[in-house]
Amino acid sequence: MKRVNVISVCGSGTVTSSMVAGKVKDFLEENGYRAKTVEVNPGGVEGELASGQWDLIVHTSPLKGKYEVPTINSVGLLTGMEEDEFYEELLATVKTL
Repeated sequence: MKRVNVISVCGSGTVTSSMVAGKVKDFLEENGYRAKTVEVNPGGVEGELASGQWDLIVHTSPLKGKYEVPTINSVGLLTGMEEDEFYEELLATVKTL
């Protein structure tokens, strides 16, 4: 099982990012990937990326910059709108890692 390391970002770095991280982790595991997640607010992204261990970012809040890892807007997981499109993009992105 390939490991994927995901940063989940929301405004406060707590409730919403935890919910998104859980859904992402479950989805990836159903599709043959082992996911490790961390939840942060937008200000915490740089610090996490400095470790060099993260593969992608999913976010419900605007990010503070451009990053060298792929970023995917995950608002659809909250609203239920375009949720399938999010999962399609997530799986396509993970396959390229």
